[in-house]
Amino acid sequence: MAGKLSKVNLNNYKPLREVIFDTLREAIIAGELKPGERLMEVKLAEKMGVSRTPVREAIRKLELEGLVEMLPRKGAHVAELSVKDIMDVLEVRATLDGLATALAAERITDEEIKELEHVHSQFLNYANKDNLQGSIKKDVEFHELIYRASRNERLIQIANNLREQVQRFRVIYLKDYSNPRELIKEHQYILEAISTRDKAAAQEYAQRHINHQEAAIIKAIKNMKGGGGE
Repeated sequence: MAGKLSKVNLNNYKPLREVIFDTLREAIIAGELKPGERLMEVKLAEKMGVSRTPVREAIRKLELEGLVEMLPRKGAHVAELSVKDIMDVLEVRATLDGLATALAAERITDEEIKELEHVHSQFLNYANKDNLQGSIKKDVEFHELIYRASRNERLIQIANNLREQVQRFRVIYLKDYSNPRELIKEHQYILEAISTRDKAAAQEYAQRHINHQEAAIIKAIKNMKGGGGE
């Protein structure tokens, strides 16, 4: 089995079953455990230095979240990413991001604009150095700052419900298929629209940003599956 899972920290303050669940979920989201990969309880338990019981419990919980599929006579596998999944999630995310960015353009403080500029600068630095983990972290921070500036807690909560699924797509996009210069330019457009309090432009650029990601990821998934993906 592929991946870099290692022994978990048994001194973690969380219950062991939660530590195992969080570890496996992060491995799936980060692409360490790849779509379609079989999840074998014995091997996972050995890699993490635990018994099979918490691993089995974690896999069942991951199935409820849609990150794991149980296949007849084949056992547990990391859920595949279908074109339909991507379209469903990112259509919703484009609408949410558009609204959040428009509200942020209206409600953001000067201090938050400075913070957003700083995060964008850090993202630019990581992207130019081909630092994937740094780029992902700052991309998340950039969009989370915008949501926070929207001052709409319900909107933030709804977006958070899509967090894991969106993160899986973000990793694919930033890892293999994004154009760093294009992505940086899109972030810059969003930042400028928010900074100038242009709600209409902010919403348009945010939605366009997600739509570009959707097109790139769908193309990538189809290529990986030889033109399929449904």
